[in-house]
Amino acid sequence: MDDQNKNLLIATGLSFVVILIWFLLFPPPEEPAVDQQEPVATAPVEGDAATTPSTATPTEGTEGTATAPQAETADAPRLPIDTARLGGSISLTGGRIDELILKDYTVTIDEDSPKVQILEPVGTGHAYYALYGWAPGNGLEPADVPGANTEWQVESGSSLTVDSPVTLRWDSPAGLTFRRTVAVDKNFMFTVTQSVENTGEASVSAAPYGIVARHGEPVGRKKFFVLHEGVVAMADGKLNEIDYSDMPDMDMVASEGARADVTQVAENGWIGFTDHYWMTTLIPSQGTAFKQVAKYDEGRDIYQTEAVLPTVTLAPGETQQVTTQLYAGAKEYETIRGYEDAGVDRFIDSIDWGWFFFLTKPIFWLLHHLHGLIGNMGWSIIALTITLKAILFPLAFKSYVSMAKMKELQPEMEKLKERAGDDRQKLQQEMMQLYKKEKVNPASGCLPILLQIPIFFSLYKVIFVAFELRQAPWFGPFQDLSTPDPTSLYNLFGLLPWAAPEPGSTLALIFVGILPILLGISMFLQQKLNPAPADPTQKMIFAWMPWVFMFMLGGFASGLVVYWITNNTITFTQQYLIMRSQGYTPDVFGNIKSGFKKTPKDDKPAK
Repeated sequence: MDDQNKNLLIATGLSFVVILIWFLLFPPPEEPAVDQQEPVATAPVEGDAATTPSTATPTEGTEGTATAPQAETADAPRLPIDTARLGGSISLTGGRIDELILKDYTVTIDEDSPKVQILEPVGTGHAYYALYGWAPGNGLEPADVPGANTEWQVESGSSLTVDSPVTLRWDSPAGLTFRRTVAVDKNFMFTVTQSVENTGEASVSAAPYGIVARHGEPVGRKKFFVLHEGVVAMADGKLNEIDYSDMPDMDMVASEGARADVTQVAENGWIGFTDHYWMTTLIPSQGTAFKQVAKYDEGRDIYQTEAVLPTVTLAPGETQQVTTQLYAGAKEYETIRGYEDAGVDRFIDSIDWGWFFFLTKPIFWLLHHLHGLIGNMGWSIIALTITLKAILFPLAFKSYVSMAKMKELQPEMEKLKERAGDDRQKLQQEMMQLYKKEKVNPASGCLPILLQIPIFFSLYKVIFVAFELRQAPWFGPFQDLSTPDPTSLYNLFGLLPWAAPEPGSTLALIFVGILPILLGISMFLQQKLNPAPADPTQKMIFAWMPWVFMFMLGGFASGLVVYWITNNTITFTQQYLIMRSQGYTPDVFGNIKSGFKKTPKDDKPAK
């Protein structure tokens, strides 16, 4: 096998190694150690054995729990939420924000598809909600503070709108008056102000908290290595991500009967759950110290994130209040960046940029602005790929020039092999002399290809995680670039009178659509720029690779396949033209013909 094919094989092999490292060995972030002496304020979550918040005095570090009354909140009294972008309601049982519908987005592109609902009450299936409260401290018992099942009264407001906040009130048996005022902006940000007035005769203390609780893993979770789903948190500039699957492996906190990851935040931070396209995040006032808690209750299969604020002490007649925010909505780049500009520290990092964030961020920025100019995500992906290929053209030029020079030296190298015979050391020495004489570096063709791998993996990451691709149309049958190709060979791409197989089914993987077929053809043609390897095993691998990839990637998002087709087409064109300019014309059609010829068997030696 000549050195050119060796370079190509090495580059291909190393590319797979990089991807496999990401796939199989992607390490989860290190989990901060839990300080067992510090109390972990507990959210009163519902289930088969719901509990009240911790009864610990926040400054003492001792804890206990008590059984709370059961409550099904689907039919509880409610306050409606009604903005241009949000619908839903707040349950007066617990004062939970537990029903939230995104008016701008539907589950599918079908005309009768329901709107996306990201928060659900307890008792309606997969409960997911935000809850606020106070952990009792000195002078208070659990019954003296509002909990998960506290019945709040409406003090002001009949419906939560952008212009009309609502205020809930609860009078404690201990002589405290608790109020909770909820406001919402024009997008997805809630502002929750909790206040407590001490109308009693003794000083008391309590710690305010906010919680996002989720019963069970989300339905339809992707479980794909390139996408993070689970806890996302920022603590004083440090990002922490914990997958749902990793939460059962967190350290056990014996006093809570749950596994927890606890981080003390000095100034700025936030914590919540992120899915592919949606996010629910607790955001204490920036500049405020608080405790982040990610928790998993194995007995009830409840995932939970908490923001526990410092304990406040109230003298008789004193009132204290604390304000936090809750982001619950779509992971829209412009919206999230707007909140970061308004003061939420590094909020843009709630989007899953991955290890190569220094590449994925600028690549997404470019895609975002191209989409703003073009107005069509399919053509924007093609324009982005062309732009990146243009930026990387110097590397590609160097690589393909090296390939052409190696091809020119091929006759000389064959002569060296004949003269050296089985003397491998002599062959290597003479080849090195030839390279030196002709000023050719055999590794120079491989290195530029390897340098491009992180860039194109970052592009792949961006296209996969970008919210802007969700239900983004291109043309014709391609009306959602975040889903697999809807066309299929099964019905001759719509010419036959039956429907294409359901995406993700076995038939859909076998009878691929137009885009995967074009991908396979583009890989096949790119491969035929060089003659097939002489080694039969390598020849077989190269022959099958385009078609294996065609079926493997057929179930991927259409936007990703569009990118791969564009990239392969540009790479083929660049390599062909550059190699011709260097005096070597690839025999594409000749290489295709030779690929259909059977390899002759070695002649048997004469007896």
